[in-house]
Parts: sequence; structure tokens; C-alpha cells
Amino acid sequence: MKKGVFYEFTFPEFKDERGALVPLEFDSTLPFVPKRVYFLYSTPEGMVRGSHSHFIEEEIFICIMGSCTAIIDYDGTGKKEILLDSPQKAIYVGKNVWHEFQNFTSDAILLCLSSVHYMPGEQNYELDYEKFKTLY
Repeated sequence: MKKGVFYEFTFPEFKDERGALVPLEFDSTLPFVPKRVYFLYSTPEGMVRGSHSHFIEEEIFICIMGSCTAIIDYDGTGKKEILLDSPQKAIYVGKNVWHEFQNFTSDAILLCLSSVHYMPGEQNYELDYEKFKTLY
């Protein structure tokens, strides 16, 4: 399997006396034009979300409120932790990248931009981390 692509990036932020604004320009700041947007919220303490990789889908994750920890493995050599604690911080999770999320604060809202419409089942997901590691 081809090594997955993963990177962290920061969106611009504009502040004035009215507050703050973080723009997402679909045609210039994102690596794909999103086909689906979803968000996670009210995640119970201790809950882990995600825990899979995709064969087809690419995603961008932004914790727009509160914080959570992303756990990423993009080459089968081990997991890396990234704290998502600002609406300016984002991670790009390409195909073949293991990703899971944990340590959600009680007010956390994790926004996801997806490159595809929802694809249930085995055609898009590897759910077993040990099997994921053997694909490299």
C-alpha cells in the first residue's frame, strides 16, 4: 500500500472589536473541494471516535470549539498525538492514514470536511489497527 499523506496546517484568523473570523476558502486553502461536512459534539468523557483509515476518502479536521487529541499513523510505524485546541488549527488526513480522536473537552465540537459523500461498509474503511499496520 502507498504511504498515507498527513499534515497539519493553520487557517488565517481575522480579529477586530466585533470578534474573530476564520475563513475556509474551498478553492485555495483546502486540498480538495468538500462533498460532505459533519461535526462531532457532546462526546462522553473517555470516548474514542474514529479508529479507522480510509481507502478512498480524504478528510480535514478542525476542533472549532474546545479541544481534543488526534491520534495519527500515516505510515504504519506508530501513532502520533496532535492537540487540536484552536479553530485555526487543522489536520489533513489523506487516504491510508489511521486516525482516532480522544480527550474531548465537554464543550468540544470537531468539524470534518470530507472529499466524498458517506460511504458505509468495507469499501472505504479499515477498522483493525493491527491489519492497517501490515498493509505497509
